[in-house]
Amino acid sequence: MATKTELTQDQQDWVVRVTEVLGSTHPTRSSSTYGKLSLGDVKVSLVDADGATARTRRERRHALILPREHGAWGLLLVPLVTGAGIAFRESSRIVPAILLLVAAVALFWLRTPLESLLGTSTLRAQTKDERRSVAIVIAILGAVAALALGTLLWAWHNPLLWPIGAAAGAAFIGQALLKKLGRSARMLSEIVGTVGLTAAAPAAYYVVTGKFGLTAWMLWMANLIFAGDQIHYVQLRIHTARVEGFKNKLMRGWTFAAGQLAMTVLLTIACLLGVIPAIASVAFSPLLFRGWFYFVQKPAPLVVRRLGWNELSYAVTFCVLFIAAFAVSK
Repeated sequence: MATKTELTQDQQDWVVRVTEVLGSTHPTRSSSTYGKLSLGDVKVSLVDADGATARTRRERRHALILPREHGAWGLLLVPLVTGAGIAFRESSRIVPAILLLVAAVALFWLRTPLESLLGTSTLRAQTKDERRSVAIVIAILGAVAALALGTLLWAWHNPLLWPIGAAAGAAFIGQALLKKLGRSARMLSEIVGTVGLTAAAPAAYYVVTGKFGLTAWMLWMANLIFAGDQIHYVQLRIHTARVEGFKNKLMRGWTFAAGQLAMTVLLTIACLLGVIPAIASVAFSPLLFRGWFYFVQKPAPLVVRRLGWNELSYAVTFCVLFIAAFAVSK
């Protein structure tokens, strides 16, 4: 008969089956070791398995609710802050800017749980609890976005937000259609989606100043050009991680180099025409330098996470320098 601290053979076999299914926390144990399992071992294994399962469920729930495109947050918030920052030269209406920020964040966030519930994304809400959790988040975000937008549009205020929103929506629909074409259209789909995200710049300028003129268009184009260069650069780095030598890099990245040159020409023309202050071109300098430096830098292992953080730092630098340039030139 088994003692109080030992298991019967049937219990030992059951433990082996459970640990095989749930994933044993002691993978190096041999099958003969299970013959000496005690009740303490079983409790530890089951507690570890329950902890791992709870952690997995928690991570899955977060993935169903929180946007997974972390870089897109920068593509949304940097244009919005840039537009508002430059608009504050002309007006001090901060409440509309806050309302637009809340609405933009809520709508952007809303897409992930909505796709999870509808099953249009790779990760779908499957169980009843998951669907209920996702539905609650959708209801909260929808209410927040409706309240913020309703306040902005109340009594036919800010009417031009309607066409700006329609343009952004069309861009997101175009992005979704391009994604269906596969990996060959991936970069194009990201750039088209960026048209919608960078619409936050002219929208912020408009709700603060009440005007939508040349400055608003300039803000949209400047942020779109900047973000487009970032997307192109990230894709280039990913697809040429093992390419060495200036000549080989230029052969693989000639379209990116052409884009860098086109951006330089456009900035020069904009400065000469007075569309943007000449000093504002400094905001693009770090981006241009890192783009050209890529072709001559020594090969190094690609760390995608580090690349993402670097690009975010460039975006924040652009935002700060662009606003400061307009403040100085006032």
